[in-house]
Amino acid sequence: MASLKELRARIGSVKSTRKITSAMKMVAAAKLRRAETRAAAARPYADAMRRMLAEVGRSVAGQGGQPALLTGTGQDKVHLLIPMSSDRGLAGAFNSNINRTTRNLVLKLQAEGKTVKILPVGRKTYEFLSRDFADLIIDHRHLAAGKEIPFSAATELGEQIAALLEKGEFDVCTLVYNQFRNVMTQTPTEMQLVPLALPDNDNADESDVATYEFEPDEGTLLTSLLPRNLQVQIYATMLETAAGENGARMTAMDNATRNAGKAIDGLTLKYNRTRQTNITNELIEIISGAQAV
Repeated sequence: MASLKELRARIGSVKSTRKITSAMKMVAAAKLRRAETRAAAARPYADAMRRMLAEVGRSVAGQGGQPALLTGTGQDKVHLLIPMSSDRGLAGAFNSNINRTTRNLVLKLQAEGKTVKILPVGRKTYEFLSRDFADLIIDHRHLAAGKEIPFSAATELGEQIAALLEKGEFDVCTLVYNQFRNVMTQTPTEMQLVPLALPDNDNADESDVATYEFEPDEGTLLTSLLPRNLQVQIYATMLETAAGENGARMTAMDNATRNAGKAIDGLTLKYNRTRQTNITNELIEIISGAQAV
């Protein structure tokens, strides 16, 4: 049985831990509000740009000489995966969900005979994938830290992807990230960046399909907007990742604070019972000694 001194030390230690987790919860909650606002503001712009380019892409479907960012290389042999995680831990299953999803995707593609390359964004996914797929990692980046994620971070990554595509380093590029639903839910999502995924309108009524006129011509629009769209989609996922990370950390720290409180209650009860037992034993010894005299 633990002594009273040991129990007091354990109670003090858990109380200190509870203070830390409670403070981290409040910090994550404050950051979440800003991150959620930025992610929500970026969503409509990214969706609108994706739909617009889909319309332009459908209008030039079947024509030759289209940008590689729209059509890819025409092959499906080499896949570039870009998993996006946080740089820090203590966020529950936020990073492990991305790591597991990426690992399963790598194994699936390899089983289909595809060549896989990985460009991790975020320290946690880089450290995880380095253990099993170090030979597949061609580069890595940290998720931009600070109060705000600069658009330049997405611009640099987008330019790197475009340069790799121009060199013929991959055929298909897929981004794996946590889509922010709410504080409790962040859903691992796969987004195909190259070639541009076009919505399937095979089941749509032809009378419901709008006709568009483009100025300047479609080719000029695609050449100008495809690199920008790539950067916008990456930036939107970075904002989703930041919001999801803070939401997951707030939830994890809330659970840790509650568990610490339960542990303190249990240790306090054990401390009181041990103290009562010691007092009872001392009283018995005193009474027994008095009777012996």
